[in-house]
Parts: sequence; C-alpha cells; structure tokens
Amino acid sequence: MSGWPASVERVRMAVEALGGTAEIRQFDRSTRTAADAAAAIGCPVGAIAKSLVFKTVPGGKPVLAIVSGANRVEEAALARLLAPSTGGEAIGRADADFVRAETGFAIGGVAPLGHAKPLITAIDADLNAFETVWAAAGRPDTVFALTPAQLAAWTGGTVGALAAG
Repeated sequence: MSGWPASVERVRMAVEALGGTAEIRQFDRSTRTAADAAAAIGCPVGAIAKSLVFKTVPGGKPVLAIVSGANRVEEAALARLLAPSTGGEAIGRADADFVRAETGFAIGGVAPLGHAKPLITAIDADLNAFETVWAAAGRPDTVFALTPAQLAAWTGGTVGALAAG
C-alpha cells in the first residue's frame, strides 16, 4: 500500500498492472474541472483528459468518454462512434449515483482506468495533439500524466471525434 486513499491506489495499481508507472500529483486545491486542473498543472486546458460517464438508453450500460478539456461531448457523436459496441443505442447522461456505482469514483475524480466494472470507452481524437495528457487519479485533487497512446492502449477505448461543433 502506498499511503494513497483507496480510490487513488486503485488507479496506481491499474497503471502498474498494465506495465506503466503512475506519477500521481496531489494538489492543495481541487482539480475537479478541466480549467482547475490545467491551472494547477500549468498545461493547456486541451491537455486535460476529462473522464465523463454516460449510459446507453434504454440499456443502461456504462459508457466512458475521455475528452479533451477544451471540448464538450456531443452525445450523438459519442453514440455514432460507439455504435458497434452499444448495439446502436442512444447515449444519455448519468447521475452521480450511477457514476459511483459503475466506476467506484466520485464525479470530478473519475479516472480513465481502475473502474469497479468494465466500461465501453471512447477517446477524443483531439487528445492526440498533445505529447502528454493529464487525467484524474481517483480524487478531485489528484492527477497523473500519460501519453495519448498509453491512454488508448490501457483503456482499450475507441478513438474518434466526440466534440460538438
């Protein structure tokens, strides 16, 4: 045990199980939003890999969208990208209880891996513009760095256009 809270330890262990090293940074202030995280880290907001949980409708399967901090998810684009994995179901918003039950994390600290259950995952192609991206590490005040290639490989996510516009 590393001394981290259980949620952060789950992320650290998941990264190590995949052969990586998670250098987790903790901040005195929240990194809950992409803007907060970018300010704390000193990186562009687009380099923040925010993890947003949705669910299929009507099936209720958990869906993880890992999106550039500079973008907003267009649910229709997410549904199109993941149609082969979701059976073509629509995508809808998930509430905080659903997020916690499916991932084991609270909103604001959802990591891209280390979830309580498997999630269908999509990754915003705009993250590929950055050499390093930063993701939540299990709590709203923790982050870790990884490359877009690691993000895709470690999550098994489908990379594509997710942003509105």
